[in-house]
Amino acid sequence: MQPDMLVKKLEGLSPARLAEVGDFIDFLKNRDADRALTLAAMAASEPALKAIWENPEDAVYDRL
Repeated sequence: MQPDMLVKKLEGLSPARLAEVGDFIDFLKNRDADRALTLAAMAASEPALKAIWENPEDAVYDRL
């Protein structure tokens, strides 16, 4: 959806609804930031944990 179409839709909302839309936008931004942080942490920890995950003693569990 184009930004100008969103602006037109927003113009017809009450102040209370505009506040609700603003809160929802903040929620979406925070959720995206949280996901990005989680993915970055997972990627950063993977090399350190690889030795734990990939070992001959636990290979039997890989086949379960």
